[in-house]
Amino acid sequence: MKFGVLALDYDGTIARDGVLDAEVRKAIAEVRSRGIAVLIVTGRILSELEQVAGDLGFVDGVVAENGAVLWFPNGHSRLVSSSSSLPLMQELSRRGMQFKAGQCVVELDAAAAPQVLSVIRDLELPLVLLFNRGRLMVLPQAVSKGMGLREALATLRLSVHNALAIGDAENDHDLLATCELGVAVSWGSQILQKVADEVLHGDGPTAVAGYIRRVARDLRLPPEQIGQHRLSLGTAQDGHELTLALRGRNMLIAGDPRSGKSWVTGLACEQLILQGYSVFVIDPEGDYRTLEGLPGVVVFGGDDPPPELPVLARVLRHPDMSVVMDLSHAPYQEKVNYLKSLLPMLVAIRRATGLPHRIVIDEAHYFLHEPNVNELLDLTLGAYTLVTYRMSDLHPNLRRAMEGVIIKRTTDPREIQALTDILAARGIGADSTAVLSSLGMEEAVLLPGIEESGNKLLRFTLFPRLTSHVRHKAKYLDVQLLAEQGFWFVDQGVVLDGPARTLKEFVALLAKAPASVVAEHAHRGDFSNWIGGVFHDHALASDVRKVEQRFRIGHIHDLSEAIAKLIKERYEFSAEQIPEPAINSSASAPGPEGVRAARIGNSG
Repeated sequence: MKFGVLALDYDGTIARDGVLDAEVRKAIAEVRSRGIAVLIVTGRILSELEQVAGDLGFVDGVVAENGAVLWFPNGHSRLVSSSSSLPLMQELSRRGMQFKAGQCVVELDAAAAPQVLSVIRDLELPLVLLFNRGRLMVLPQAVSKGMGLREALATLRLSVHNALAIGDAENDHDLLATCELGVAVSWGSQILQKVADEVLHGDGPTAVAGYIRRVARDLRLPPEQIGQHRLSLGTAQDGHELTLALRGRNMLIAGDPRSGKSWVTGLACEQLILQGYSVFVIDPEGDYRTLEGLPGVVVFGGDDPPPELPVLARVLRHPDMSVVMDLSHAPYQEKVNYLKSLLPMLVAIRRATGLPHRIVIDEAHYFLHEPNVNELLDLTLGAYTLVTYRMSDLHPNLRRAMEGVIIKRTTDPREIQALTDILAARGIGADSTAVLSSLGMEEAVLLPGIEESGNKLLRFTLFPRLTSHVRHKAKYLDVQLLAEQGFWFVDQGVVLDGPARTLKEFVALLAKAPASVVAEHAHRGDFSNWIGGVFHDHALASDVRKVEQRFRIGHIHDLSEAIAKLIKERYEFSAEQIPEPAINSSASAPGPEGVRAARIGNSG
């Protein structure tokens, strides 16, 4: 993750006895000059902070009163919760108790906690107590430093997943947990240090200045320290849950066609999106459109042309947005040309803003086999997920950059050799690959190379997905299309057979069509375009489109059988259900509209 936000507690962390450390002030100026936004996140009342710290324009924002009040250098401030409780203050005054009140917080000596709790219970107020060393803060429910920081970053269009927080006391727990990297100072709360991602050692605020200068030298948050956010993928054979730390690592997901690679990828994308990460999915075959059912996900492309890059750039300025770029209807060369512009643009945006947090490239072998991969990807920032059934076609530099590798069923000798080479580089013998050919659809293997694997091939059973495809078992099987909607088999402009007005009829005609005719239709993408354009079964159309593409590059030999198999598996009908093909006669030959129906959406 790019280091884009620094969130600093004030008292005890960067200030002593209310006085801001001079070196910290200088360090803040230095990191801001590098484009890192700096916010003070404090329990103090805003007016008190201004008294002790002076002009607050040296930071990009302040979250005061433990999350309830926001302030920005342009003078804008706002209350993000309800105002201070008047009944509480009236009762505290009646009892002669000393307190200070801000716009939201009521602050007292910590020793007054039992009495304050009694007042809250007697008055049935929706308030909570929070301790900060020797002080007690009374706040509305759900107000916290983490909540306030999220509100402030939303205003600035920044993400907590690019943020590093530093704190020292009890009220900093939520702040550290909210940010991608939470750091506790060694001179503060022992309990906070135990739950922090990292402990900053030293004897006071000056040590914080040195720390933030060190971490700001790198473009990324220190990946070895990040680990609180995780992906839950499945259950290992010994029964333990397999989770992967989200550390911005480059990942490769590989396996045979139709082995379930997109299931693994979609499972990971769902969890990333639901944890608030911005994900950009490059979807050449339309496999990930169902992610649109999750909050903040927008799908471009598909039936529409891919959007202009400036449109995408505007979307990606919002950290709560994720994008699925569906290129399934674009011809192969158009996809390649589009990605040659899109991928460098994503690199530039990520270097400037840290967004998107993860870039997923399906069918990666189509686009990333040439030596120019370093011009298309920014591997130093990491956080790419490449998905492919031909990992051997990826450029060697790219394969070496993949820190985590998940493998589905793999039987192709060439791919097994590529895996053997990867394992050999990681000190694992080739005999370990034998398990890969026996994996079920619900299984996968995590290769050695990241600590979660335990330095071995870790076999696991995948968890279910939230947005999985619905399997159609009967739809369309016997529904009669209009003749002009049917599929006609055409050989160089001459009609040979048809129309197929149901999928059953189509499978029967496909089996008897000459191989050259089937090849001609596949090269034009007629089969996938017909299924998507007439039946609107985009999941099946995507699978057929992949078969057509693999046939074009010589990876499939029995094309008719490969397409028929997809249809039979999706709709679960047997050979007995397939009708005998009718013999075409001149009387049933299509008019111009019928011939075009066989080429709906032809993409060349």
